Amino acid sequence: MKIISAKVIVTCPGRNLVTLKIETDSGVYGIGDATLNGRELAVVSYLQDHVIPTLIGKDPHRIEDIWQYLYRGAYWRRGPISMTAIAAVDVALWDIKAKIAELPLYQLLGGKSREKVMVYGHATGLDIESCLTEVERHIELGYKAVRVQCGIPGIATTYGVAKEAGKPYEPADSSLPSEHVWSTEKYLNHVPSLFKAVRERFGEDLHILHDVHHRLTPIQAARLGKEVEPYHLFWLEDCTPAENQSAFELIRQHTTTPLAVGEVFNSLHDCQELIQKQLIDYIRAPITHAGGITNVRRIADFAAVFQVKTGFHGATDLSPVCMGAALHFDTWVPNFGIQEHMPHSPETESVFSHAYQFKDGFFTPGETPGHGVDIDEELAANYPYKPAYLPVNRLEDGTLWNW
Repeated sequence: MKIISAKVIVTCPGRNLVTLKIETDSGVYGIGDATLNGRELAVVSYLQDHVIPTLIGKDPHRIEDIWQYLYRGAYWRRGPISMTAIAAVDVALWDIKAKIAELPLYQLLGGKSREKVMVYGHATGLDIESCLTEVERHIELGYKAVRVQCGIPGIATTYGVAKEAGKPYEPADSSLPSEHVWSTEKYLNHVPSLFKAVRERFGEDLHILHDVHHRLTPIQAARLGKEVEPYHLFWLEDCTPAENQSAFELIRQHTTTPLAVGEVFNSLHDCQELIQKQLIDYIRAPITHAGGITNVRRIADFAAVFQVKTGFHGATDLSPVCMGAALHFDTWVPNFGIQEHMPHSPETESVFSHAYQFKDGFFTPGETPGHGVDIDEELAANYPYKPAYLPVNRLEDGTLWNW
């Protein structure tokens, strides 16, 4: 069997999404997600100009060899653009292999480790009370775990909070990057009261998650982790930038609040120290940005040795293809923790058909051969690419701050 063609499909049914389709001489094809929010066209170019020409004529069954060829052969290793491109190829090849075997993808990974996959939803509010209303709505939908984010008094725009009440959270702007004002002090003084209110209203059974989005220094993150200990968070996510992995040692010394990090990681090298020294509890490197199933499996196996669990990124800046692949991986991986879930728009759901299903706070990946997600290319063409960028943040004195 040989790869005879591959093409990149760019569509924007609400969010810009990039899909790689690989076709074989058997008539079987596979698709992979190549979306990198705000830098989509860089990945498109990398695939079209540098990756696809090297795939033609290769045996699609040789997934590991092709992965190594794309990773080592380029000489310029790692980085989000190249690893997202490699991930798209990898997921598409796993899709092909599972379709030929006439098995759902999780079976090729080793079969089920669980019957269903717990996911968490996103509850946001302009203030605490409106956030509590959204938490209640998610509980009514069946979620057992909810990420909570609310507006901060004195800050016009807060990360994780929808711009309008009742609307989904959407960080990107369809223009050049907007600039938001951020106050660490106001955030630290206010956010513990959110968790207090959630526990008082909904009790201890609900899993509470929160995303800091890299905005604190290590000592500030340690303070927050310590102050929220009475509210028993499921995790505190991205509490400080992780380029300096040893920074988490300081945080770990001061708090028992579980820590999650990694949605911007693209290799084991980004988190080796964090895992090996048990400085985190959950690793969030997504399949689409971390080199695909082949590479994330290596990360997960390494993490299992140190009792670190998976908690994959699953925002709507990743397509249903990534969600489908992740749910198959989640179904297999022994050290599963939780899966993020942000519902895609109806337009996105119409472009990408999928076998996975949600019920009472859990997903199942479906039994369709492959990862169970497909793209309607004709419909996708009705949603052309639109430039969109994530905002940047400045402190109240104008200093550019961590995103």
